[in-house]
Amino acid sequence: MHESAASMLSTWANFYVMVGGAAAALTGLMFVVITLVSGVERTLPSHDGIGTFSTPTVLYFCAALVVAATFCAPWHELLVPGSLVGLLGLCGCAYVLRTMHRATRLQSYKPDVEDWTWFWCLPFLAFATMLAGGIALPRSHGMVVHSALFAIGAAVVLLIFIGIRNSWDVVTYFTIGSVENEDKTGSNES
Repeated sequence: MHESAASMLSTWANFYVMVGGAAAALTGLMFVVITLVSGVERTLPSHDGIGTFSTPTVLYFCAALVVAATFCAPWHELLVPGSLVGLLGLCGCAYVLRTMHRATRLQSYKPDVEDWTWFWCLPFLAFATMLAGGIALPRSHGMVVHSALFAIGAAVVLLIFIGIRNSWDVVTYFTIGSVENEDKTGSNES
């Protein structure tokens, strides 16, 4: 007995409404954070730093929002949502690789192991999982479909947690850099 796409996705509706709302709210908060730190003196060039660290975080939240919106739509078949999520996973993998390359070219900051893990390795894993789940979703039945839905859900939650952690990292980096700059300026004036 095959379940319809609508009935399979309807069981996920509350999950994706919650995740989508969180992703949208966190995306908005990133705009507030960038606005607040825009007046802070930076040690990174603004374009490189924002393009390498903050913009990907917004993209991770937006990817979670897109998946949530996709799975809340009333689909009759899993081919279209699976294809959309798979395509998003593929584009996400490519984007993470691009930002990894950008990070290797930074002059004033060298990412450490923690940066590589949270800003690039885990997001790549999340997008690769999304890609695999998107590919498996329309081609499968029964438990494989349920496993693909759980894999995609886990990837979305991982992207949100990565975004939260990375947002905090960026804010604390700017805050600590600002305090250190004030300390240097204050000690030079004495």
